[in-house]
Amino acid sequence: LQAAGGKELKAAVHYTVGRLCQKIGEDHRRPFSRQAIAAIAETTFRQCDIFAKDLEAFARHAKRSTVSVDDVKLVARRSTALSIHIQNKSDELTQEHMSLKKKTTAKRKNTETEEESRE
Repeated sequence: LQAAGGKELKAAVHYTVGRLCQKIGEDHRRPFSRQAIAAIAETTFRQCDIFAKDLEAFARHAKRSTVSVDDVKLVARRSTALSIHIQNKSDELTQEHMSLKKKTTAKRKNTETEEESRE
């Protein structure tokens, strides 16, 4: 993540962390210092860099060029809370995908039935 676009990416992470800290600080009436925001942003950036390298390694190990959900779950295994969150999101996305698939299949069947009844 330290390549040519690394500075812009780092600035974007810092900005986003700053906004999140501002919102949380307002919600809890506890403002964050600039130093705390900078430390959180740096930690976040470094952790994302570690995650990215691990994800690439997991995909490469499985002889894939694309990172999969299973790779993300492997990275998250170090943190119980993160692992649970990733698993819940994965399950939620799978359910949404299945629901959308059922709707598409039902719509296709209705269209086919309508076309057959016209004939």
